Amino acid sequence: MFRLLTENWTLKLLSLVFALVLWMFIMGERRQEVGYRVPLELQNIPVGLMVANEVPSLVDVRVSGPRTLLMKISPNDISIMVDLADLQPGLTTFKRLEERLNLPGGLRVTRLSPSFIDLKLERIRQKRVPVKIALVGEPLEGYRIGSVQAVPERVLIEGAESELKSVREVTTEPIDLSGVNEGFSLIVPLEHSGTYIYFKTEKTTEVQVEIQAVEAVPGPVDGSEDQPRGE
Repeated sequence: MFRLLTENWTLKLLSLVFALVLWMFIMGERRQEVGYRVPLELQNIPVGLMVANEVPSLVDVRVSGPRTLLMKISPNDISIMVDLADLQPGLTTFKRLEERLNLPGGLRVTRLSPSFIDLKLERIRQKRVPVKIALVGEPLEGYRIGSVQAVPERVLIEGAESELKSVREVTTEPIDLSGVNEGFSLIVPLEHSGTYIYFKTEKTTEVQVEIQAVEAVPGPVDGSEDQPRGE
């Protein structure tokens, strides 16, 4: 048995090495399928325009190819680029996103979700609107609200043209006056109802609230009124 194992050992060792190399080559060329979540990147948005609809930031991709190639791919190196240069306002559909995927040769996309996107571009407009102060609660008994003022009283907002038309005002976060018995000044964040609208400058306002004591109304004093005289 020992002679059988040691006889022509050099040839047998070379055969073993050749078999291992052949096995590694076959395994390396064996096709596999891997899934990735690939970022969707919008490039060259035209000046004066903005994206005014929901666009996915990630795309699910299934890639098939030789195992050796798939092992060399890092998820951080894959992305889908969508070039918006020279687009006009309106809705544009981008199909066959797999063709925009920067994959090495030899790999094939077997599944992509979503396979297309609808992208809406709108003109960017600006508008100055008043600040509405939101008050909740009541001052302490015996006190009432006097003057209330926001500084600044109007702020500049910016956003998609169609949405900006419907915005008439912005609102402060609610200010609670429950149990208050003196005036105060408070920096309050501002809120707006638009999805594609942003504050161009101020995102807060200073609210100045005056609290006044309620004056007591004097009542009649006993015996102060003229009593009719008896005859």
